[in-house]
Amino acid sequence: MLRVENLSKSFGGVTATRDVTLDFPTGSLSAIIGPNGAGKTTFFNLISGLIRPDRGRVVFDGHDIVELSSLEVVRRGMARAFQVASLFPSLTVREALTAAITSHQRRGWILWRRFPLSGTSERVDEIMELLGLSARASTLSRNLSHGDQKLLDIGLALAMDPKVLLLDEPTAGMGPDERWRMIGQVHRLWEAKRMTVLFIEHDMDIVFKIAESVHVLKYGAVLAQGTPDQIRQNQDVIDAYLGTDHHLASAIGEA
Repeated sequence: MLRVENLSKSFGGVTATRDVTLDFPTGSLSAIIGPNGAGKTTFFNLISGLIRPDRGRVVFDGHDIVELSSLEVVRRGMARAFQVASLFPSLTVREALTAAITSHQRRGWILWRRFPLSGTSERVDEIMELLGLSARASTLSRNLSHGDQKLLDIGLALAMDPKVLLLDEPTAGMGPDERWRMIGQVHRLWEAKRMTVLFIEHDMDIVFKIAESVHVLKYGAVLAQGTPDQIRQNQDVIDAYLGTDHHLASAIGEA
């Protein structure tokens, strides 16, 4: 579904992404990990069209999309939820999802109508049910808890009917209980839809619990990739984290 080939990007004299080549099969659930400054978010920015690489290819569903705008990439079926949720604060959960779905249908001009288009309400209900937000349908986005705001942000991405879903640190800023609730919802979503999901995550317990494959970046380059068992036993990965985050290295060794 998604393949990047020799992807590279520099900002001035700093190389953020260096000759990255990775494959993400259709329906896979993959984690992107790495020490701070490893280039994880830059990698997401490159494949989603927010920035263009200096060289390399991004092949999505059989087509090179490296020259497309971020809007065109979304139209082709790649959606993203950001580390900091980007919401419509004055809209309820239902209203926000309705607006997103209607916009994706390229019918934003009818948002002033009293009733949504046929099928839109059913799609909104489906997304809320998938994410456990049905009970908060009438809650203003700004009044949601931090965790529910992140879930709504994922819901807005799902409104784009993606083939590939990018999640940039979906558990950022959450306590332990909320973090596991979030990742449980992500896993249930993936099981229900079997879309290709890539997520950036720093919590190794979460990574090793749900990811099918793990891709490790360091200084913008691929350090290692494999199953969770292969990664937790990879000495290069352990050494990379020992040099930057002792707690994270301990989690890798103990997982």
